[in-house]
Amino acid sequence: MSSTTITRREKLVGKRIRRREDPRMITGTATYVDDIKLPNMLYAAFVRSPHAAANIRSIDISKAAALPGVVAVYVGKDTKDVGGVVCGVDLPGLRKPHHNVIAIDRVYLVGHSVAVVVATDRYVAADGADLIEVDYEVLEAVADPEKAIAAGAPAVHPEWPDNIAFRFEQKGGDADAAFAEADVVCKQRMISQRMVANPMETRGCVASWHSADRALTIYTSTQIPHLARTILAGMLGLEENRLRLIAPEVGGGFGCKLNVYAEEAVVSFAAMKLGRPVKWIETRRENFLTTIQGRGHVDYWEIAAKRDGTILGVKVKIIQDLGAYHQLLTPAIPTLSVLMMPGLYNTRNIQAEIVGVFTNCVPTDAVRGAGRPEATYGIERMVDILAAELKMEPADIRFKNFVAADQFPFATATGLNYDSGDYANTFHKALDMIGYKKLREEQAAARKQGRLVGIGISTYGEICAMGPSPAVAAGGWESATVKVEPSGKVTILTGISPHGQGEETTFAQIAADELGVPIDDILVLHGDTSIVQYGIGTFGSRGTAVGGTALYLALQDIKDKVLKWGAMLLDAADPSTVRFEGGQCIDDATGKTIFFQTIAGAAYRAMKIPAHSEPGLVATRFWEPGNFTYPFGAHIVHSEIDPETGQVEIKRYVMVDDIGNILNPMLVDGQLHGGASWGLGQALWEHAIYDDNGQLVTGEFMDYALARARNMPWIESAHTCTPSPVNPLGVKGVGEAGTIGSTPAMVNSVVDALSPLGVRHVDMPLTPEKLWQLISTRRTEAK
Repeated sequence: MSSTTITRREKLVGKRIRRREDPRMITGTATYVDDIKLPNMLYAAFVRSPHAAANIRSIDISKAAALPGVVAVYVGKDTKDVGGVVCGVDLPGLRKPHHNVIAIDRVYLVGHSVAVVVATDRYVAADGADLIEVDYEVLEAVADPEKAIAAGAPAVHPEWPDNIAFRFEQKGGDADAAFAEADVVCKQRMISQRMVANPMETRGCVASWHSADRALTIYTSTQIPHLARTILAGMLGLEENRLRLIAPEVGGGFGCKLNVYAEEAVVSFAAMKLGRPVKWIETRRENFLTTIQGRGHVDYWEIAAKRDGTILGVKVKIIQDLGAYHQLLTPAIPTLSVLMMPGLYNTRNIQAEIVGVFTNCVPTDAVRGAGRPEATYGIERMVDILAAELKMEPADIRFKNFVAADQFPFATATGLNYDSGDYANTFHKALDMIGYKKLREEQAAARKQGRLVGIGISTYGEICAMGPSPAVAAGGWESATVKVEPSGKVTILTGISPHGQGEETTFAQIAADELGVPIDDILVLHGDTSIVQYGIGTFGSRGTAVGGTALYLALQDIKDKVLKWGAMLLDAADPSTVRFEGGQCIDDATGKTIFFQTIAGAAYRAMKIPAHSEPGLVATRFWEPGNFTYPFGAHIVHSEIDPETGQVEIKRYVMVDDIGNILNPMLVDGQLHGGASWGLGQALWEHAIYDDNGQLVTGEFMDYALARARNMPWIESAHTCTPSPVNPLGVKGVGEAGTIGSTPAMVNSVVDALSPLGVRHVDMPLTPEKLWQLISTRRTEAK
């Protein structure tokens, strides 16, 4: 104890702190699933169907089983007691096909596994897989969702009379009346094409069975370690507390690892049968074929308005390509599109219909943005189409229809409650940054020269911070534990599972500020279900907004405990005169102070304990959010198209995003810029294309046009800030924002460039070939 002057530490929240995770990444010392090496480990290789639809007449495994080094071969009948792949969504009338972990009598997508070979070497396993002979009765497949619901379409699942998995309708207000009184109604069919998530690290898992204590350890590349443990334990018929699941370093997820896949169960089954560790690492080709994909919409949009541009109502029919079966959240994703269909606009009348369709393709599920990019793309395209119809400036029609700043919290026609915002302010900032008025003048001059110059606007909002629990299939709360060691070092155990978002840094920033300790004294742990208390995981831009709030509340509990111990150790006559600040307890009545580290040691030595307290400094919190959060923003793209090649040049890209309070601007910029690259990729290049036979023709990087660094523009980024009232940190979420805002801005820019040729809409991706053909055709017709 002393009476020394308090040292005030610089606050870290809000500072550009370098990621504490990065050194192990850039030095190659991080541990991914494929780095796991266990004694006597075996390797698995799957045999996959080359057909999108077929009956299995027979499987001959004899040659594979006889190959030296092959330890076991399993087919579907061997794994019939393993539970099927789990879908966690319930919708009225939802058809849920049972998806065996290995096909038994039929296959319904290319890549469907029909056998697994386990061998002493991964190359021997692959050779063994090549030796398995399967006799297929090939059936007719269907890969287009609109063709799949047409009369006479081949049934993906013969137990049902058609390929409609579910129908879902939602209404708000009176859309029919709004359309009846409208001066103008615009309609447009739009496609949000399938995309491949393509994380740098493909899927993979290692399973190790310890028969003596009936304990299974699984290392797997997942975003949801605790949920994956629960689901896999159920599939394997194993008590949950005997399964330890570890998510080591995860090399990207983007939603595709927000799932539990058949391979994880099969590898675990093999390890339990053989009593030896088994590893499987997905090849890139397998990743294209069997890991969930995103988007897959065919949407029919309608918008009704007055002659002055006031939007009266919006309708949409979504035909969702679900793929061949349901993964964890497959049927839920298009419902998010419905929730966000009004965008940022004060539209009181909506009507939506979803038709969920089975096709002979890999399932769709949550991929970066998960339903919200499709909604924003649709409403922002329709607002531009409406502006063109009314001959209004696209910026003006947006200002006219924004929800006003004094209307928050704002109850939407789809049943949401937008938390906070000032949409006009953010949009004004973006327009000022790009010099919008001058840019339009320059565009007019360029058009007189015959140049195809476009300016595209997108204003977006998104639903983030997934919970609350009633709205989330597996619960929407989150957990955190703060452990202060006797030395005063701090360990944080978070139930989220960061895999690039940077919470090892931001959570340490929060704790350093709250406890007044150096950031290097803080360790953040996650992803090991035997160490960390149960948590929900990382997805839906929820990590900091929900997990960070649980941490913040646990830190307040620690501070309360520290105050009790501090008051006792300072012999305070009145505990209310003691405060905790800058890593010290200070008695304002006497001027005495005691350091946090000294208090920690005393709390564990426990020679004397404060009344109504206990030894140690540990606190755990589980926090349930009362609402979602709603980030928003405005993106503007200035582009020019070369009419001789169809190539699009992005001249300027401006984005202004409002994500609430910012904990680390460096990490926020990284998330936003990475998200923008996703959205631009969908707008311009990426497309998972299936032919009529269900074959993925863009199944490798030679054919799938993944955006490269050289394709990305310089992004001019700025922020406004309306803190969220939903959580004490005031944060909203940032991981998906860039993806959602960028796609419609890019497409609107290209369509604007083509508008002098009479072009009203072009479906994505806007490839050079597609644009060149369109330009050539229109110019030929004009002659």
